[in-house]
Amino acid sequence: MPGTDPDDVLAAARSGEAWAVARLYEDLKGPVVTFVRLRGARDPDDVTSETFLQVFRDLARFEGDAAAFRAWVFTIAKRRLIDEHRRFSRRVREVRMTAGVDAAGGDAADEAMAELGNDRVHELLAGLTVDQREAVLLRIVADLSLHDTAQVMGRSVGAVKVLQHRALAALRAALLVLGVTP
Repeated sequence: MPGTDPDDVLAAARSGEAWAVARLYEDLKGPVVTFVRLRGARDPDDVTSETFLQVFRDLARFEGDAAAFRAWVFTIAKRRLIDEHRRFSRRVREVRMTAGVDAAGGDAADEAMAELGNDRVHELLAGLTVDQREAVLLRIVADLSLHDTAQVMGRSVGAVKVLQHRALAALRAALLVLGVTP
């Protein structure tokens, strides 16, 4: 596997090298799943799969460096998330008649603590506006630059800076209320 430089990996993936395609997927899968989950995806794994299907289908037509590629991937993820929201808004709400266990095994205490952590993150993010939440997720979870975040959001760099500043101030205030100190 030649090259660890992100631009070299991207170039190899664009030319059809399987190892490079796998590397791009492994490097971005986690941040994409986290981004769509925290943006309210009902099925984060499905949205992520749809995102990467489109990414790899259109990869040969992509032009740009690794940073632009990352922004492009999150733009596609955002669009697939919008598609999911539209799809579910037109569906009849499903209600399960019986409660069941989704998966066997695991440590109940670990799973409960993880779920409490997820609930706390969702609660904190719910206190932000939609645009503030998106700016923070793209900057922190997706690890995009200000420029790339602005591109994905369709905003100016200055607007993203303001959104990020206000979001971080709101999160800081919420954490202080909860007793978390810097």
